[in-house]
Amino acid sequence: MSQIKKLAGQTAVYGLSSIVGRLLNYLLVPFYTRIFLPAEYGVVSEYYAYVTFLMILYTFGMETAFFHFSTKTGDRDKVFGNGLITLIITSSIISGILILFSHAIANRLGYPNHPEYIVWFALILAFDGLTALPFARLRQLGKAKLFAGLKMLNIILNIGFNVFFLSILPEIAKHHPDSWMLFCYNPTVGVGYVFLANLISSSITLLLLLPDFKNIKFPLDKELLKAMIIYSFPILIAGFAGMINETLDRAILKYLVTDKVTAMQQLGIYSACYKLSILMTLFVQTFRYAAEPFFFAQQHKENAKQLYANVMNYFVLICSIIFLGVMLYIDVVKIFIGHKYYSGLHVVPILLIANLCLGIYLNLSLWYKLTGQTRYGAWLSVYGAIITILFNLWLIPKMGYTGAAWATLICYASMMIFSYLLGQKIFPVPYELKKIALFVGAAIFVWGLSILLRKFTPDIPNYYYSLNTLLFLIYIGVMWKIMKGDKNFSLPFFKKQKEHS
Repeated sequence: MSQIKKLAGQTAVYGLSSIVGRLLNYLLVPFYTRIFLPAEYGVVSEYYAYVTFLMILYTFGMETAFFHFSTKTGDRDKVFGNGLITLIITSSIISGILILFSHAIANRLGYPNHPEYIVWFALILAFDGLTALPFARLRQLGKAKLFAGLKMLNIILNIGFNVFFLSILPEIAKHHPDSWMLFCYNPTVGVGYVFLANLISSSITLLLLLPDFKNIKFPLDKELLKAMIIYSFPILIAGFAGMINETLDRAILKYLVTDKVTAMQQLGIYSACYKLSILMTLFVQTFRYAAEPFFFAQQHKENAKQLYANVMNYFVLICSIIFLGVMLYIDVVKIFIGHKYYSGLHVVPILLIANLCLGIYLNLSLWYKLTGQTRYGAWLSVYGAIITILFNLWLIPKMGYTGAAWATLICYASMMIFSYLLGQKIFPVPYELKKIALFVGAAIFVWGLSILLRKFTPDIPNYYYSLNTLLFLIYIGVMWKIMKGDKNFSLPFFKKQKEHS
């Protein structure tokens, strides 16, 4: 029991640190969208889209391999040393190539005056790649608080340096142009200070983790290293496929839109409005942390499959409430981004539904995890990547960034449907499809009704919001009554359970 409590506590720390960290990073969005023009913010979005792909290559799935072979061989330090020295070599080679050809790469990307961006990102990727295994080691050693503390420190430093470079120094330059603090400020760097802030915070994190590098053991075990690489390669492929689904649209949008003059502006607007799905994204991530260990713990219980179906109902209802809450109060939610980005608000409902589909897909994914057939997860990710590529190539030239939003929805919806059909053959769960469709469909209907009623709403302050609040409460009340009226909706996941001997 003490071990279970320890595991639960560590899971909470890891989950909370990830969610809080992500939320803190999102706080940079209103900051950026009020400082940068949409085209400038598009540069930031584009570079970070590339980073997500490259980061998969830099880490090479070695974290998972470290966990697997540490357990298999029993020699944690040996596995850690083999993995870390591999990452040191590969990171040095890849970053060296990027730095060596930084001018050519910058020209190819359309930023010939800023090859330093490539150099900075080459270093960021190397530093972050080298911290992957030390962070994995902290998790394995059960040092959850240290893990979370270092992660949070990295984020706080990044935010602090962003504010310093983009807000404090420009103000000093305006009012005190002779200040000594301006030795590190050059206004022509512009959005590059976003990258420089990241570089500084990543380098500090690496320095704090350097003591772990003493655990490298020589000579390397060639057989062990070969086995680790073979084990990691499918994870690398699945990781690339997953990143294609998540970020490809922002990486290729400027190349596919027909109006090249507004390409970067469209990218900036799309990326900012994408962030408005934050509540759905955070809930899906929080649920994932809590649900995965719960699903495995319930696996061998008598009514496990019915319980999984009940969890899905609650999950979809909460996601539907989030969707409706964001859309009914979009005039308030949009304050999160600068007014220059409001022209893209029409993609927000599309992206919210897309993230809902992604959440359902992650919920459905229990079938291949519980049955140990994880190869299906990789195949589903590759399938999603193919759908993403095809629909982005088709829709972006026709519809601009709106096409990218629809491609995201089509990708996640098709993965959800495919996973359901395949899962029902291998590990059938009695999901209540009619009830799930009712929750989502009713939320969309209420949102549409709100739009219709707005045309006939008197121009009285707060009248429209009062009407929306009434619609929102009616939806929650009716849907909750429908769910609670079903005797099957007894969900021990959400309440304390009594143990019976």
